[in-house]
Formats: sequence, structure tokens, C-alpha cells
Amino acid sequence: MGLIHAPINPTIERATIPHSPAKSAKPQILLTLVSGLTVAAILAIVTFLLIRERGSATEAAARSASNIVQLIDADVLRNIELYDLAVQGLIQASQRQDLLTVPPEVRHLALFDRASSTSHKGDILLLDRLGNVLADSQSVIPRAENFSDREYFRSHESDPDPSLMISHPFKSRRAPYPWLISFSRRVTSPEGQFLGVAAAGMRLSYFDELFMNLSVGKGGSISLVSTDGTLLSRQTPLPEDLIGRDFSSYPNFIRMLKQGNGSFSSTSELDGNERLYTFSQVGTLPLVVVVAQSSDEVYGAWRRTTRLIGLATSVLCIGLLWLSWLLARELRRRQRAEQELAQLAATDSLTGLANRRALDQSLALEWARAQRAGKALSLLMIDADHFKAFNDRHGHPIGDQALRQLARVISENIRRPGDMAARYGGEEFAVVLPETDEHGAMILAQKIRAAMAALTPFKGDRRPITVSIGASTALPPGEGTLEQLLRRADQALYQAKHDGRDRAVHASANRL
Repeated sequence: MGLIHAPINPTIERATIPHSPAKSAKPQILLTLVSGLTVAAILAIVTFLLIRERGSATEAAARSASNIVQLIDADVLRNIELYDLAVQGLIQASQRQDLLTVPPEVRHLALFDRASSTSHKGDILLLDRLGNVLADSQSVIPRAENFSDREYFRSHESDPDPSLMISHPFKSRRAPYPWLISFSRRVTSPEGQFLGVAAAGMRLSYFDELFMNLSVGKGGSISLVSTDGTLLSRQTPLPEDLIGRDFSSYPNFIRMLKQGNGSFSSTSELDGNERLYTFSQVGTLPLVVVVAQSSDEVYGAWRRTTRLIGLATSVLCIGLLWLSWLLARELRRRQRAEQELAQLAATDSLTGLANRRALDQSLALEWARAQRAGKALSLLMIDADHFKAFNDRHGHPIGDQALRQLARVISENIRRPGDMAARYGGEEFAVVLPETDEHGAMILAQKIRAAMAALTPFKGDRRPITVSIGASTALPPGEGTLEQLLRRADQALYQAKHDGRDRAVHASANRL
């Protein structure tokens, strides 16, 4: 289907319901513009300054947290290196043949010589390929236990990688059963065969003690997490169900792994509070240190300043707007009264469409415009079929409802700002269509007719109210007068009634 209307030239003034000019519009607009721009400028400057101050608070907190992270990194890395040296020393000493002939006490000292420098250590063990204890840092004579069920043993047994492995947290088998993490390496033969595992346990109390001496403010925390998402330690005492908890699927942790190190603000998945997270990987180890600062702590001073400045700015802006409002109030009242009077004078009170007076003015305006531009002008005359009988059957209130329904259908089917619908009188309506040819006028007329025919009938009727539509088109100059345009549309409407109603007829030259 083609376009219903040709586009209207934007340089031509649109047809509107005429109204009285508002003489006070210019000073009111100027006053509103000046006061609005002044308030906007004040708000923009204050907002810019507050945003800048918030950024400064974020940078200061991030720098402070970054210093804490670096201190933790250095301490944790140094201690883990000591544990790794102890494990490597145990492997190297276990492979010395000369130690097989020395007394057990001397061999024990040689095996665990490097372990003496480690703090918060648990058991340091040398296990054979079956998981049995070959050497134990806690006693000269190895205990008769098997550790083949430990995570680190199974991992080394199946993976030939000789590098250091950091385990998930686990509980010691000895009283008082502290939580430990293990640093372990695979023991292999020169041919690469699996001979066992050397493992050193570190008590998680080391991290508790380290974090306890650092302060990140109220509501903040320091955590150590493995890169696979396992929580190893936190500054605040951890409940049993949080030790070893898997955070690998949490969005904040995924973001930390992607960035490697840095800072960002986000909502905590544990308690739903906003926090500033500063984080860094511990050297090349699979560990991440996370400092989480409460947003209340980070932005507390900034928020207090913001409230004070916001209050002062609000008082200033409200005072300015209030004075502007006092000055413009009378102007607004006068303009509103003039507009309401103009609207009432041009609007049909029953349907809300333009009235006959407004229609006559609009037709005269559009006819003159069509004469100047040489564009087609179309007019639709719409009449409700058998409306008198409908009114007698249902009464005037229902009749008024039916007219409002028809007015709504007409309004919903005309879209352009230049088109105008009006109540011509009684149950008859008119639609002015600037820059619309015969084809476009008939397409719109059929749409209105079909829309009415598709409505639900009123109670007691078998069919909905239908409409007959007469259309006429003029292409000035040289095609008659405005009165002839009106007369042809009225004749086309009469023809539609005569042909059986519920139809649209155009007053083209070959028909009327």
C-alpha cells in the first residue's frame, strides 16, 4: 500500500486550532530561561566539584589499600619462599646417599634443616609413592600414617609438573586440629618416575596474625584467595563454613582474575554492601590478596561535605526559582486564561475536536496556502449512518457516547500535525487534509470507515455504527473555489448515503 499523504513542506505553518495570542509569553519565557540557566550553571559547577572530590577520595583510599596490599604481598611471598626452600631442601637431602648411614637424629636434622626458619608451620612430611610417611618434622621416627588421600598427593601422583603446589585448606589430623594449607612438590627419579611427595603445612593462623596488625577501617576486610577461588584467610575471624569456600563463580572474583591487579567499586556478594576492592596477585604464586574497604568509610567525609554543600546549594537555587516564580506567576495566569478561552472558543465540548468556527478558519488558511504552493487540498465529510434512529433507540447519553467514539476513531487515524478533524454539526464530521491527493484521501477515508465497522456493537444492536464518507480534492489554482470544494464533498457524502451507506465516495470529475 502506498503512502496515505504526501509530506508537508516544513516551511509552511501547520494548521492548528486558532487561539488568542499570549502577549505575556515573551517576558515569561525570557524570565524562565534566565533563571533556569542560572540554576543549571550553579548545579553543574557544584556537581563537577563534588564528583572531582569523590574521585580524589577514591584515589586516596585506593593508594592506602595498595600500600597494604604491597606489604602483605611482600610478607606472604617471603614466607612462602621459606616454605618452598624447606620443601626443596627436604627433597635434596632425601636424595643424598650419605645420609642413609648416619644416625637417625643426624639424618632428621639434615632433612629438616631449612624448615627451622619457617613460622606457623605444621607438619613437614616426606611421603613415598604410596603415601606412607618416610620422614616427619615432628619426630625422628616417622609416624605410621598414610596420606595418599590428601588432595596434594593425588594431584602430584597424576601430574608430572615439579613446580610448587598450594593446596586448598584442610584440617590437621593432630590435636588441636588447626586449619592448614600445604606447600608441596613432586619427588621424581632421574628417569621421571613418581617417588613421592614432599609437603610442608602452614597454619592459617599466620594470615590471621598478619592481617590483625593492619587496619582498613570499619566494615573493611583483608582476604587471601587462591586463583581457583578458594578463600584461605580473612582479617575478621572466619566461621567454619567460610574457610575453603569457593568464590570462583562470583562476579567480583572473576573481574579480579581478569584485571590481575587494581581497584574497583562493587557490591559485596556476602553482605550486599558497597565496597572498594583493591587487589593484587602475590608474585607469580596462585594467590590473590584482596583489601575491601567499606564505601561508608571511604566516602564518609565526602558524603558529609556533599550533604552540607547540597543543602546550601538547594536553598540558593530554590530561593532563586521562588523569586522567578513570583515574578512570572501573574504572567502565567494571564497566558493560561487566554489560552483556555481560545481553546474553548475553538473546541467542540462533546467530542474534544475542533468546532465549526475553527474548521472554517482552518479551511480558509489551508486553501490560501494551497493557492500559493500549488499543492492538492482534500476534504472528508463523515456522517454516522442511521444516527437519528440510534438516538431514538438508546437515548441521548448513549448517542453522545457514540459521537465521542466516532471522534476518537477519526483522531486515531489522522497522524500528521497539519491534518485537522472537526465536528461539522450534529453527527457530521469533517477532516481537512493539506497536500493530499485523491488517492491519499480515499485511503484515509477507507481506514476510518473500516475502523468504525470493526467496533463492538452497542448493547441491543447487532451491528456497530457505520459511517458514510464523502471526499473531494482540489489542486489550486484553477480548480474552483473553497465553496465548491465543500459542496463537492457534501455531494459525495450524499452519494455514499444513496449507494447504501457504510462506504466512501470521492467527488471526482467522472462521478459527480
